Amino acid sequence: MNLLLLEEADFIAADRVILRDRRLTHMQEVHRAAVGDSLRVGRIGGLMGTAELLRLEPQEAELQVSLDLPPPAKLPLTLVLALPRPKMLRRVLQTVAAMGVPRLVLVNSYRVEKSFWQTPFLEPEAIREQLILGLEQARDSVLPEVVIEKRFKPFVEDRLPALVEGTLGLVGHPGQYPACPRGLDEPVTLAIGPEGGWIPYEIDLLGKSGLQPVQLGERILRVETAVTALLARLF
Repeated sequence: MNLLLLEEADFIAADRVILRDRRLTHMQEVHRAAVGDSLRVGRIGGLMGTAELLRLEPQEAELQVSLDLPPPAKLPLTLVLALPRPKMLRRVLQTVAAMGVPRLVLVNSYRVEKSFWQTPFLEPEAIREQLILGLEQARDSVLPEVVIEKRFKPFVEDRLPALVEGTLGLVGHPGQYPACPRGLDEPVTLAIGPEGGWIPYEIDLLGKSGLQPVQLGERILRVETAVTALLARLF
């Protein structure tokens, strides 16, 4: 945890917070914080800054906060991602938040198992928990927007074109396609498929909505690796 993220409920005054949960444990066991220490903090959805530890007890800590720094800029990106398997989903959510993706759309695909949609990791609180872990790692305070689209065709035909408008539309897919571009400074809408890749019908439909296939080479990557590799290459 490189940043203590503060919830609205933590504030007992404009510049005072009380912590009693895992953040307190982290301060005690990892930071080994002592009264008078200064810690990096951020208000979820708001500014970042520092906090002085005023009081530290076994069950709670009181901090005086000063928030005057903006969070880091997000990537100019909408990421459309075929729902990965549940255990990988948690890691991908952390990666997405850490790398500065502002909007994530989780979609269905022919190769996404129906059981994946039943995972408790798709509950709003479970998603939020993983996103916060990613923000803490990267020192960011603004949660990405996560949209869930369980029906591929209606999403791609009816809603995706509006997302793609005014952006460079790309879909990561292995095959004889142009190489993924590098170092862009324009808005991008990027779609990444499941580990088995999109099926031809899906590639065709994504193309009609403005997303052109690109590839990273001959190797087939895990979803979490592909997300990191594509984002790092694009931006």
